[in-house]
Amino acid sequence: MSLRKGLARAGRTLDSPRKIAGAVRSLSLSSPAGWLSGADGPAMSREKAMKVSTVNRCVEVLSSSMAVLPVYIMNERTKERLPEHHLNRMLWGRANEAMTSFDYQRLMLCNQLLRGNAYAWICRDPNSGHPTELIPLPPDCVSIQTDPAGRLWYFFTHPLTGELTILRPDDILHYKAYSEDGIEGVSVLRRASMTLSTARAAQQYEQSTWQSGGQPCGILTTDADLGRPYRKTLEDGTTVEIDPKEQLRQSWEAVHRGPGNAFRLAVLDLGLKYQPISMSNNDAQFVESNEVRVADVCRFFGVPLHLVYAGKQSYQSNEQNGIEYVNYTLLGYETQWGQEDSYKLLLPSERAEGLRIKRELKVFLKGDSTAQAAWYRTMREIGTYSVDDIRGLEDLPEVPGGDSRYSSLNYIPLELFEELSRLRAMRQVERNGDA
Repeated sequence: MSLRKGLARAGRTLDSPRKIAGAVRSLSLSSPAGWLSGADGPAMSREKAMKVSTVNRCVEVLSSSMAVLPVYIMNERTKERLPEHHLNRMLWGRANEAMTSFDYQRLMLCNQLLRGNAYAWICRDPNSGHPTELIPLPPDCVSIQTDPAGRLWYFFTHPLTGELTILRPDDILHYKAYSEDGIEGVSVLRRASMTLSTARAAQQYEQSTWQSGGQPCGILTTDADLGRPYRKTLEDGTTVEIDPKEQLRQSWEAVHRGPGNAFRLAVLDLGLKYQPISMSNNDAQFVESNEVRVADVCRFFGVPLHLVYAGKQSYQSNEQNGIEYVNYTLLGYETQWGQEDSYKLLLPSERAEGLRIKRELKVFLKGDSTAQAAWYRTMREIGTYSVDDIRGLEDLPEVPGGDSRYSSLNYIPLELFEELSRLRAMRQVERNGDA
């Protein structure tokens, strides 16, 4: 099913779809209605925010990190993975006809971060009820309403036709950012509006400084009288007011402003003198101020400095920061997504059997061969993993005898402690008697 057809059919899976005449709102993806003014001023648009390098990098890191996590179905009771489950094709293959699983998950997290909410319509098989495709919905076209009975309904305005349709919560995957009511999320851009506006303003200030050749403004002085503004009649009969000072300013800027005109030789007449206004060291500390802005943005996104190529590049500290990034940032997204996916993608009978949808966070160990080898060795020595288990995690085939598990003889089961202690005591007595 194509993405456009999936959107067109989104409301037709309802038992009794309802369309509300006259309630269709005119929405624009370039200027969505969701961008309201906050306490710290207007929220920055996504286009402007993504031009801030730190924001762009944080979104890239977070969305790609979630997209590369392997998704699997597991039975919580037996801890057995189910590689043949019907959802694996959709969760780890193609989410829909237009998107791979990677593209779909990256888009969903981008929407969650930048727009506060990520929505996907669950296309189900009409006979079995099993999900077959996941169709992302533009967050600006979705609103949530509560009926008198307290039930949630999702109002979807089709971006192509303007048709308004009500969708059941069971047919919508909803990943939300930080939320004040648990129903709708608040985007990072909204919460970090002051920090991002400051970063954007500083970026524009730095840009304007270098566009002017890295030279600050100055003062043109002369002992001569330039005269007062006067009126002049043009050839077409119109009258304009001309200010000699403004003419001089424009003439100077036309010759000496801009990167192509930097360091040009100035020729002054009429007794003009140029006095530059020097830039102090405090005003020129772009590097120090930029580090503060980068750290502020990273705090809102929960991304370590070394992942945005900032801060001190120490291997040991970066390794620890990477572990904290997985534990305190990605784990939260993985838990939220896993709970939402398990509740809405699995059938009630499958959930009753203990089936859950999870993502493998240990995939990030692949970047550190030393840590990965130590982890495998420990799991092998205590009998948790067999050789085939480890080879499977490395995408290698099984080997003869690889399914055997071993454990150290230095440890014994607690239920055998008394028996083994008695045998050891008897052997000690026999040794003493032979002596």
